Amino acid sequence: MSEELKERREMDPEFQWDLSSFFVNDEAWETAFAEFEKDLDEISFYRGKLKDAETIAAYLKKEAESEIRLENLFVYASSRHDEDTRDSKAQAMYSRAYGLYVKMMSAASFAEPEILSLSDAELEIIRTADCLKDHAFYLENLIRRKKHTLTASEEQLLAGFGEAFAASSNAAGALMDADLTFEAAEDSAGVKHELTESNYILLENSQDRVLRRNAFRNFYASYKGHIHTFAATYTGAVKTATAEAAARHYSSSREMAMESDHIPVSVYDNLVDTIHARMNSMYRYERLRKRLLGVDELHYYDLYAPLVKGDTKHYTYEEAQKMVLEAVKPLGTEYGNTVAQAFRDHWIDVYPNKGKRGGAYSSGSYTSNPIILTNFTGTLDSVSTIAHEMGHSIHSWLTRHTQPVWYENYTMFVAEVASTVNENLLIEQLLSREQEPMKRLALLNQYLEGFKGTVYRQTMFAEFEKEAHAMAERGESLDAEALNQVYQNLIRLYFGEELTMDDEVQYEWARIPHFYSPFYVYVYATGYSTAAALSEGILKEGEPAVKRYLEFLSMGSSQYPIDELKHAGVDLTTPAPINQAIDKFDRILEDAEKTADRAGL
Repeated sequence: MSEELKERREMDPEFQWDLSSFFVNDEAWETAFAEFEKDLDEISFYRGKLKDAETIAAYLKKEAESEIRLENLFVYASSRHDEDTRDSKAQAMYSRAYGLYVKMMSAASFAEPEILSLSDAELEIIRTADCLKDHAFYLENLIRRKKHTLTASEEQLLAGFGEAFAASSNAAGALMDADLTFEAAEDSAGVKHELTESNYILLENSQDRVLRRNAFRNFYASYKGHIHTFAATYTGAVKTATAEAAARHYSSSREMAMESDHIPVSVYDNLVDTIHARMNSMYRYERLRKRLLGVDELHYYDLYAPLVKGDTKHYTYEEAQKMVLEAVKPLGTEYGNTVAQAFRDHWIDVYPNKGKRGGAYSSGSYTSNPIILTNFTGTLDSVSTIAHEMGHSIHSWLTRHTQPVWYENYTMFVAEVASTVNENLLIEQLLSREQEPMKRLALLNQYLEGFKGTVYRQTMFAEFEKEAHAMAERGESLDAEALNQVYQNLIRLYFGEELTMDDEVQYEWARIPHFYSPFYVYVYATGYSTAAALSEGILKEGEPAVKRYLEFLSMGSSQYPIDELKHAGVDLTTPAPINQAIDKFDRILEDAEKTADRAGL
């Protein structure tokens, strides 16, 4: 853990992603960038002409072609940037690509308002026209949003502010990924360990409590030193969303975020209410954690510590690949073969290096291979992260090989289902083979931690967002003190009396990048609840459940997300899936308690 990170140029290419399905090199990207910039005006040719089905069909074809080209440019540049966020050339490429994206959005901003300016009778003729049959759902969804769409000139003006609106998020990202530095953390033997964004959780996984405590304090000392800057950047993001919601005639930024996918706000509130009603399960888990760690006081820096003492098992990347391939076998041969292809064809950028973006994600374009960024450290959690991101990538792969480009971008509401099903299958597969008490307890801990982090913790984040945006809409200040207090109160609610409050906890909100994509985090909790139900169905029902699930993964955004999930077999308009997920959490927790008893702990 104390080994210093390498520079990007020192890393083994065998474990780096292959971006050649976008462009073979930066020079090819530059050529494509110049060509696209030159052709961008072709979109504007259709301004003022979208009055009949045939012209609209021609425009949508041109727009789709342009989006494919732009997507390749943008994803390649952002991926190069994420390899080393300090690289000035990659920073410039990303900035230029983002600027081009904003120009494209601005150039195309006339289209939807122009279509929606037609009468209801004209829109119905267009919606049912034979030349637009492949766009039928797109048009239905567009017409549904008519009352929230501005005039063409207003939409163009709003689109032109895209870079300005993203400034808060970009500033926070640069501060987190490139500028923020942390004092090394000392362990109980006096050895100092490098502390970074990407290895912080790894240090918090240590069995050395002194190291965990020092890493925790040093990490949040840096955030505390910049907390007013983070409050300013987050305020900018919240006020941007609030202003856009008002301009589009929504009652709140939360309604705007959810209505775009035709999801009722009641789904969000139902999640929070159901979790509140089942908070005792979380408290019970914290009591088990305190018992197994053998501590008088449970602190925040104890929440990621392994519950089983002894050497924590580490896995090589090769072992991780085999584990993921074994886990997805219940999903069928085609799914498994595609996962094998992902490993073989270098879809994944595996290890951390200096300047590399922290965390993990899946990305790609309509014509490229999916790609995955991860910071693999050899823990079981790192293996689970690969399974998770692979779920996203195969979801994208199936969608892009089934749907036209205008339906390739499935919504965030369904995205986390595919990733979390894979996580569930991985843990279930490992649990089915392990009965030795200490090893089984380690796996049960992995599941419980995943559930805590994905359902309870993400719902807590969702509550934080809900309150922060509501404060802005009430005209209240979102200064650092106010945001710290909101977050601290939620920590008390979600972790209960078993947790001894540390001052540093109040600054954690500042390190959550998803807050800059408003009302995104709740989908982790709803997605996990759905995944718990689907993974059990896949393992118990077999082929019929797998068939429904793979059909769901192939839908992209060709239906409303609530309806897509119903096709897979889950209805999130009810509290049932959330309660089913917590029921499973309770069963796993009981297993952990009994396993601990058998182990004499």
